Amino acid sequence: MANIRNSKMIIILTGAGISAESGVKTYRSDTGLWEQHSIEDIATPEGFERDPGKVRAFYDARLDAVRAAEPNAAHLALSRLERESQVPVLVVTQNVDDLHERAGSRRVLHMHGRLGAPVCAGCGAGLPGERLEGQPPCPACGGQARPDITFFGEQPKHLEEIAEALSQVTIYISIGTSGEVFPAARFVRRARKRKARRIEVNIRRTRITNDHRELRHGPASIEVPTLVREILAEQLELDRQEGAGPDGQN
Repeated sequence: MANIRNSKMIIILTGAGISAESGVKTYRSDTGLWEQHSIEDIATPEGFERDPGKVRAFYDARLDAVRAAEPNAAHLALSRLERESQVPVLVVTQNVDDLHERAGSRRVLHMHGRLGAPVCAGCGAGLPGERLEGQPPCPACGGQARPDITFFGEQPKHLEEIAEALSQVTIYISIGTSGEVFPAARFVRRARKRKARRIEVNIRRTRITNDHRELRHGPASIEVPTLVREILAEQLELDRQEGAGPDGQN
């Protein structure tokens, strides 16, 4: 049993693998979206400038697919961890869906933005509604609606907040991420420098497997609920031990 006496922050990094079990298509698998669509056309600022209508239609279709999906047991378990943990919990997700929030998680940072949140391509102002198609010009500057998604070549979001959290991390868990996307692939190394407990949950080994100390290789919907139960049980056991006197009695 790991000693969590000095825990200050539990950070969970999630990737496409956790949402794939809810039926949300991944981007990088053999049948993923990048095999069916050109990255340059739909996931770069240049692609949006060339054909904004094509980009808007793609992300509205992604929104429809996410709305048809439901949070799975892994999402629900992470929500339970946030509610019941005696240590602050932060989910940092590379996913653009809202399955963590719909499962009940409140402390979620979307590194790559999220679907259903149109913004102005000119001034960055938020626009009403969820869909991109049919959006009128921005009332502030007349710019076109674009998805609030981090395109390739753009800076990921919330990096300062994530860095602050990593400076306090004592349990670091990566779930369903390939370790191929930076800067998220480096987070586990920062956790390693902090001597944090490091756990990988994935269906197979990844490029960042060796940076972890504990490996849970299997479906997230099975492995994550088990892991959450273990962490919460450890916290309760630590409370029991601290509440006992020198002779083991309260």
